[in-house]
Amino acid sequence: MAFDYDTIVIGGGPGGLAVAYGLNKHQKVLVVEGNLWGGTCPNFGCDPKKMLYGVVEAKRQVARYQTSGLPAEPKVDWSAMMAFKRGYTEKIPTGTESGLKGAGIDHINGIAKFIDGHTLKVGSQQITGQQIVIATGETPNIPDIPGNKAFKTSTDFLDMDRLPQKIGFVGAGYVAIELANIAAEAGAEVHIFQHNDRLLRNFPQSYTERLKTILTDKGIHFHMNTNVTALEAGADDQVKVVTDNDDPLVLNAIFAAAGRRPNLDQLNLDGIGITVANQGVKVDEHLRTNVPSVYAIGDAIAKSVPKLTPVSGIEGRYVASFIQGETTAPIHYPAIPHTVFAGPELAQVGVSLAEAKKEPERYVISDHSVGAWYTYHRIQDKDAHVTTIMDKASGKLVGAIVLAVNAEELINDFSELITHGTSAKDATDWTPVYPSVTSDLGYFY
Repeated sequence: MAFDYDTIVIGGGPGGLAVAYGLNKHQKVLVVEGNLWGGTCPNFGCDPKKMLYGVVEAKRQVARYQTSGLPAEPKVDWSAMMAFKRGYTEKIPTGTESGLKGAGIDHINGIAKFIDGHTLKVGSQQITGQQIVIATGETPNIPDIPGNKAFKTSTDFLDMDRLPQKIGFVGAGYVAIELANIAAEAGAEVHIFQHNDRLLRNFPQSYTERLKTILTDKGIHFHMNTNVTALEAGADDQVKVVTDNDDPLVLNAIFAAAGRRPNLDQLNLDGIGITVANQGVKVDEHLRTNVPSVYAIGDAIAKSVPKLTPVSGIEGRYVASFIQGETTAPIHYPAIPHTVFAGPELAQVGVSLAEAKKEPERYVISDHSVGAWYTYHRIQDKDAHVTTIMDKASGKLVGAIVLAVNAEELINDFSELITHGTSAKDATDWTPVYPSVTSDLGYFY
């Protein structure tokens, strides 16, 4: 059978683009995107969030130096900060599409629907491909409660012209904690509603409780063991939040941040027999679905590794190599660090603290309160804390957790040591810049 394309990729985000560019030299490729070119991360996800975070963290760093030479604390100009963000994000779709044009990769904007394992309908067009790769990412969960049309999402938050005076978040995961921190640092009254007593459930509770105390000291109000049961929209951008635990609270905006779900609804996967779980499309060790011609990658799939942009890139490059026959091995993931940019940052990589505690005969856990170390004293991060996990037999680092202003830097260093299996001797047998975050590495072994 002659196909219109060798490979069709559904999704023009980082994962889908990794597939398309990886195949482009040897195949005729089409990319279909139903929203903005570039996907969630650069348009309304991690990239714009980090830009806002950079501004509010600069403000917070000045506050930490108030008695050390910078007595005047700046205020966040929300509209100017948003203009700064838009100066980047507004160029993403056209820049991404220009890159595809320059590479000679065919691309169309539209919603794709499977007709069979080789055929898609996009608008009025019917297009065939020898392989089809699903890379559609995730979309926010909206709680099914009365008045839920009043909910806004992270996409709305990251493009607000003005900051509401009183703001709420349903959920206590990555999105809620990161955006709540930005809002609080920018001057809003912030409330977080969480159905149980945990925030950031994938991190050790000892660390999340430390972070919760820090965020509470910033003025964030945590309503734990509390379910939002209804919303009532009012005049002047007011919304009444009804819960099962407290008196109703009137806010100016409330955001659904209770997780995300795979963006699969319009693909007709059931219609062609592709197996889907709650967490996403089920794939094998080669990222193939149960329909042999269809692959899936990124946040759209059910997997145990974190759903992060770099992971989508790894999977996209792998699928391109597998389709071209450059590899037949199952996909292999390196140590994947993940960080919550919560002001300070909470990060972890490798073997979890819970796993290590279950096998004391195998692992050595070292806990370090590092707020008084030079690196953290210099930036007045008195709450900084690090835990390292060592393999007893090899003496190698296998896991780490960091709560610190510069956790993203240290966790990257730890990730490199874990990925390359660096021994304690090798980790100290070189000379990094001193003083720096990296120059502390030898003290954690």
